[in-house]
Amino acid sequence: MMVLSRAAGTIEHRSVRELPELLAGNETLVVNDSRVIPARMWARKESGGAVELLVVRLLPERFEAMTRSSKPVRPGQVLRLERTGSPLRVEAIPEPGRAILSCGGAPLPLIQEEGSIPLPPYIRRDRGWDEQADRERYQTVYARIEGSVAAPTAGLHFTPELMERVRARGCRFAPLTLHVGPGTFQPVRTENVDEHRMEEERFCVSETSAAEVNEAKAQGRPVLAVGTTSVRCLESAGVSGLLMPGDGATSLFIRPGYSFRIVDRMLTNFHLPGSTLILLVAALAGRDFILEAYREAVRERYRFYSYGDCMLIL
Repeated sequence: MMVLSRAAGTIEHRSVRELPELLAGNETLVVNDSRVIPARMWARKESGGAVELLVVRLLPERFEAMTRSSKPVRPGQVLRLERTGSPLRVEAIPEPGRAILSCGGAPLPLIQEEGSIPLPPYIRRDRGWDEQADRERYQTVYARIEGSVAAPTAGLHFTPELMERVRARGCRFAPLTLHVGPGTFQPVRTENVDEHRMEEERFCVSETSAAEVNEAKAQGRPVLAVGTTSVRCLESAGVSGLLMPGDGATSLFIRPGYSFRIVDRMLTNFHLPGSTLILLVAALAGRDFILEAYREAVRERYRFYSYGDCMLIL
């Protein structure tokens, strides 16, 4: 774990197990308790053509999915899922490469039976099918509410034992839910970064967590967001300076120049160049400081990606 002190401008190389000792002891740690669903599925057209589906949004008796096939799917087509043979009807094409599919009932039980955990592409599995262990390993220990297509990976560093040691230090945990969609990982492709548009993601903040965070802010205690998804949820629901409970959706794009209202500190993984995630981190720590830290991470052979190392920004 790389530790950045913004006040001192220093970089230290520590271990995740040292996290409790690196905290002041009065922080509120905000974690994203969304659980990854087996969102990747394969189906066949009536012609026999293969279609890969990635569920991105659950709807009543329907779901929205990204689609990949040799020829685009069309409204009215019926697809049959490979594992169960269950039929899906293409109801609409909201944009190229996307489809609204009806399944004749609540979609989540079907997805749980038919689907595969959408693991990062560098984790090799036969035809992309997951293994049983992946369904637990690609989850945080506090994952609870199903709906994400990728894990909020900063939380993968926590074990129950580490969380107890953090609590023993005097810190508190406040869970919220933001269902991670594919837009989180889309690179910035526009020449002008201000023209990039984030895909909307759903979130929920409980009254208990809102009260905990607002109490911390009122008392001058730091709010430490675990992961970029927690940051986006906090800043979206806390635009007034108070964290508001309830359900919502966010397409907030945080980049250098952004003024944080809720988040003071952050634990995050290492992100790819050109991603919105590295821009978010640079907004909190400062562009030049983050570039220096990433150069140091490369020299010290830190591991990037979902199962990689992490950075604590104080």
